[in-house]
This record gives sequence, structure tokens and C-alpha cells, in this order.
Amino acid sequence: MNRTPSSRTIQAGVIGVGSMGENHARVYRDVPTVDLAGVTDHDDDVARQVADEYDTEPVTFETLLDRCDVVTVAVPTRAHYEVVSNCLEAGVHTLVEKPIAETVDQGRRLADLARKNGLVLQVGHIERFNPAVRTVTELIDDLEVISLEAERLGPPIDRTAPGNVVFDLMVHDVDIVDSMLDAQLDSVTAMGTDDGQYATATIQYDDVVASLTASRVTQKKVRKLTVTARDCLVEVDYLQQSVLIHRDSYPEYLTDDGTRRYRHESVVERPRVDNGEPLRHELEAFIEAVRTGSGPVVTAEDGIKALETVQLIDSIIAEEKEKPEVKAR
Repeated sequence: MNRTPSSRTIQAGVIGVGSMGENHARVYRDVPTVDLAGVTDHDDDVARQVADEYDTEPVTFETLLDRCDVVTVAVPTRAHYEVVSNCLEAGVHTLVEKPIAETVDQGRRLADLARKNGLVLQVGHIERFNPAVRTVTELIDDLEVISLEAERLGPPIDRTAPGNVVFDLMVHDVDIVDSMLDAQLDSVTAMGTDDGQYATATIQYDDVVASLTASRVTQKKVRKLTVTARDCLVEVDYLQQSVLIHRDSYPEYLTDDGTRRYRHESVVERPRVDNGEPLRHELEAFIEAVRTGSGPVVTAEDGIKALETVQLIDSIIAEEKEKPEVKAR
């Protein structure tokens, strides 16, 4: 059964209420056109605590699917395929946190299942909804882009590093670059160190080069994107939700009281960025896609494409590590 409400309040649920899932519960509760119908988690105590915090009920997985129009799936990646499949089979529109699944084949099967059942399947690449990224996306078509450089650095909040940074962090920037360029990937080089907690990748897209760095060992939180274009440099700060455009940089020699001075001037533009919480924008876009029957902003195919690229990056890093060490003479 495909439940596609058009005007009534949408019943939403969250499957997996760890740190990310809890935030989804909070936002669903605060969206006026949505009722948070329940939450579920493998840890009953966690589900109960989150339910109490956000005025809803802790329920079983089956009960949640029975009462909901839409759900967020925020469980570990290894469980994405099974959980999302069950949601789609039950006729529930689904937003699954990135990556879409463990493997590309699983992602394709989920995309096919959503299409077959006429359901919205959105992938949680949240940076697409960062107001600063949205601002740059509106500008990018007018730029002759030469390169992009993304940095996603900083220790995890809880000081643990449960997963590989390529899949957990770099995947965000892979998706952003893919969405901005809409170009064919030509080649990839990559290297990593510190047991998968630091990685760099260089991706060639037609005539554009993208350099990506992801790290959990850098002791400063950085979330930045730099776009080098033919006539400007664009700096995006994800954390500050700011955009700076540097133009017309040129050297100039001046004479003042017989003294020759040198200066280098540039024009810095600050486009207006309508700040807001990316997660709220993401869930509102998901709800709108469900209401209107339109395609989601981040499709299953987008999620599959990003997963293909990060799997390639990870495999290249693994191959590099297996090569025999060559010592300098």
C-alpha cells in the first residue's frame, strides 16, 4: 500500500534514535504539518528516553510502520538494506541516512523497490541542504570552474572513530561535488593513513579537478569548500554558513610623496545566505516530495553514485597500502 497524503497531517517515525536519529525526532516534532507518531530502537531504554523527550511513544518496528506515512532510517549502515526494504514493502516513504546501503547492488535494489511501489526514497546527504551550499549551487552554472577543494576535518564529538572516514565523512563532499558539476568521473587517485581515519582523494571530472580531504585526527573542526573558477574564487564555510566570492585580484604600484608603494587589491562579495538548520530543510523537502509526489532533492540514484565513488576511493587506498614500501636512497 502506498500512502501519499496530500493535505492531512503526516505521521512520521524514526527508526534508530542515536545522536542523528534523535535530531530527526526533534525536527519532526517541530514541523507544523507533521506528527511524530513514534520512535523505535534496538535499545528499549534509549527509545523510551527519546520518546519522553519529544512527546511521543516508543514502539516496535512493526507498529511504527503500521502507523506512519514516512520514516527516517538512522540505523548502522550494515542494517540499511534490510530495514529500508521492510519500510518500502510496507508502503512507507523513507529517508535513509547516508550511505544509501553497504553495497551499490543493495542501493540499486532499494531504488527499484521504491520505484515499483511508487514511494519516495530520499538519501540523507544533509549538506545539500546547507544554506551556504544552496547559495553556491545557484551560482555554479555561471562559473567556469577549474577546481574544487573540500576539507572535512576534526575529531568525532564522542572521541571515538567507529568507521572509515571515506564512507562516513568524505561521502558528503563526493555528493556535493557530483551535484554541482553534473559531470562524468574520469579518474581517481587516493591515499589514506591512521587506520582509515585520514584520507585524501583527487578526482578528475572532465576538465575539473576535485581534491577532497577527510580526517578524524585533525584537532580542529573544519568544514570548507573552495571553488576556483576562471574569474573568481569562492569560499564556502559549512559551519558558519557563509560564502565569500573573491574577484578582480590585481597588483598596483602607487606613488605617495615620491615614495613608490605596492598593493594588491581584490573585490570580495558576500552573497546573501538565508541561514537555517540543514536538517530542518532536509526533512521539509522530504515531506514536500511526499505530499506532491515529486522526486526528492537527493534521489536514490544520487546516493548510489556517491557510494560508487567512495567505494572506488576506499579500494584505491587499500591497494596503495598493499604496495611494497620503496625507501629513498
